[in-house]
Amino acid sequence: MPGDLHSRFAQSFARFADRTLVEMNGKAWTYAEIEALSARLAARLGELGVRPGERVLVQTGKSVETLLLYFAVVRSGAIYLPLNVDYTEAELEYFAADAGPVLAVCREGDEPLFERIGKGAVAVTTLAALFGNLPEQGAAPAPRAADDIAAILYTSGTTGKPKGAMLTNRNLVANGETLIDLWRFTLEDRLIHALPIFHVHGLFVAVHCVVFSGASMVFLEKFESSAVIDLMACSTVLMGVPTFYIRLLADARFTREAAANMRLFISGSAPLSADIHRAFEARSGHRVLERYGMTETGMLTSNPYEGERRAGYVGPPLPDVELRIADFETGKVLAQGEVGIVEVSGPNVFAGYWQMHEKTAAEFRPDGFFITGDMGFIDTDGSVQLVGREKDLIISGGLNVYPAEVEALLDDRADVAEAAVIGVPHPEFGEAVVAVVQPAGSFDADAVREEMRRDLAAFKVPKRIIVLGVLPRNTMGKIQKKLLREKYAGLFETPSSPPL
Repeated sequence: MPGDLHSRFAQSFARFADRTLVEMNGKAWTYAEIEALSARLAARLGELGVRPGERVLVQTGKSVETLLLYFAVVRSGAIYLPLNVDYTEAELEYFAADAGPVLAVCREGDEPLFERIGKGAVAVTTLAALFGNLPEQGAAPAPRAADDIAAILYTSGTTGKPKGAMLTNRNLVANGETLIDLWRFTLEDRLIHALPIFHVHGLFVAVHCVVFSGASMVFLEKFESSAVIDLMACSTVLMGVPTFYIRLLADARFTREAAANMRLFISGSAPLSADIHRAFEARSGHRVLERYGMTETGMLTSNPYEGERRAGYVGPPLPDVELRIADFETGKVLAQGEVGIVEVSGPNVFAGYWQMHEKTAAEFRPDGFFITGDMGFIDTDGSVQLVGREKDLIISGGLNVYPAEVEALLDDRADVAEAAVIGVPHPEFGEAVVAVVQPAGSFDADAVREEMRRDLAAFKVPKRIIVLGVLPRNTMGKIQKKLLREKYAGLFETPSSPPL
């Protein structure tokens, strides 16, 4: 197995040269065409001063040209730094100052914005400008070692400034090779790619599974259930977030017959409720394969391709991943079935946070295990169940409440579309359990609370249930609990006394 990412790409470019790699808007590109164009683009990057180890900041829409830019940056030995297209100027200014890129590639019309945030130290261009000046001769690949950084992805976390997770060539190659074996990817597969490509899920998991295996993919700019359903007749795999599967179930055209040609539906980036899991299987005949990963590690666990895919569980660790459950404060490894912090080690685990040595040191145990921040336990069959983030843990009256347990009970109800459980300050209990619910039809919050008392200890029952038409989400479909905690932070504040 090659140690660097470009060499692994090159294997597939040569082996599958005449096969289609990607399609978008009715046009197709072969592996050979993608390699030739990315080599010419790498030469153009060289003309703009991009050298091995330099950072290339990218905030562009989803397109084959953006994909080619990714391949070109890797070929150049530079570090690819993709950014969410929804980031604001203040956020972009922070990323540019922190990462110190030599080049920023932005959308047309955003050049003045990037010239401002770059403060004259960053060259600014667009995809159109890059592809309008491609040299005829492609650039030779820059030699890179397995432990050289290939990409930096910023992760916001729950507190403090965003952190740049440094992913090495080894991290990305190892995780991709493991996944194509685990999920049985072959050159016969055709992936419906409806995810963004500024994120681990859409860029590394989806694209690498396709390229490493010789498969093909259809790029959709965004998820639309009608377009996805139309593609199922000539496709085999869909990778998505829970929102995708919720929207498919809401579309009457999504039937067992519509999904007959598909072999695999994969879900990640946010928890898939057991209710949706069951409803999807009943409708389509397919049981969604849920997996677990994060920006810093790529994929860590996966439900099996063959065998039981358990609703609410994310499966056992990948073959090359060591995973344990530990006490967050002491680091003591806990027994099977005990809830604690998930810690991992393996070739997929990142090299640390960019220019944050103290933060990096704090996130690793002395024996090299990375502290994920996710709470969970390992069941008797070795499968992992997550119960929430360590920072999401609610301590009410000195007792621990794991949001996932309360959410599962709510999500299982016919009158609840989805729920988020948070802790908010309370004058008596320290924190109070609050559920924020997106209803599915008629909903009586007081009646629901009373019913929940039959299944939960009193301290776990939400002290308030708040009804929202739509739960706030980020671009990957994750419910933004931080926003909910901020919005309802004063829910239990005692009103000030009126003046005498």
